[in-house]
Amino acid sequence: MFLAACGNKSTNATNDNISNNNNLNSNNMDTFKTKNGKTVTFTPIKHASMEINFDGRIIQVDPVINGALPETDYTEWPKADFILITHDHYDHLDTQAVADLSKESTVIVTNASSAEALGEGKVMSNGDSLRLADDLMVYAVPAYNITPGHTQFHPKDRDNGFILVADGLRIYIAGDTEDIEEMADVKDIDIAFMPCNQPYTMTPAQLRHAADMVKPRVLYPYHYGDTDPEAIKDALEGSGIDVRIRDFQ
Repeated sequence: MFLAACGNKSTNATNDNISNNNNLNSNNMDTFKTKNGKTVTFTPIKHASMEINFDGRIIQVDPVINGALPETDYTEWPKADFILITHDHYDHLDTQAVADLSKESTVIVTNASSAEALGEGKVMSNGDSLRLADDLMVYAVPAYNITPGHTQFHPKDRDNGFILVADGLRIYIAGDTEDIEEMADVKDIDIAFMPCNQPYTMTPAQLRHAADMVKPRVLYPYHYGDTDPEAIKDALEGSGIDVRIRDFQ
């Protein structure tokens, strides 16, 4: 049985697959089940950095050691099967963190400027898709600023957001972006990670607009810096979305 998401969009998650477990466990992790019973566990690290464990495969997103506090020692983390990097800012791209997490078979997926900085990586531009495994796809989507005076931070057509499809579970990692019109084309999202800190990404009001366009089942505000989490929750009140605040400051 398939469950209708907000806006009557169909998703690949059943009622049991997305739980209402809003209480953090000791490791600040959340676990979901895919349509075929595979496990997807999200572990916030900080800021825009997270680990995704999909059926025993490790995906690291925007890992940085010192680019955001607290300092992270990635030598203590499992080696990654995949590393996703949205863009080349210091709080998203860290060559040492990538080195610490890499093994011979690690696949690094990123935009052109980050691949140039790393000297390696599979380059994706907005609109590209890449099959990482039989049950894992990644799509690159736009991420950019639109507010006058802010567009130099993240110019259009340079950086990526990513949509991961893990055994049908659709995960939107927005990257550094504002509430751009292309979000209306981001469909059937089960779990979304969307940023909220001006001047670099969104205000709480913009986040609400973005959430209303994407309509994810579950929303994790991330990259929220000095933004008051209570202001984020207030802005999303009444959205019908399961909003979960985690350690992404």
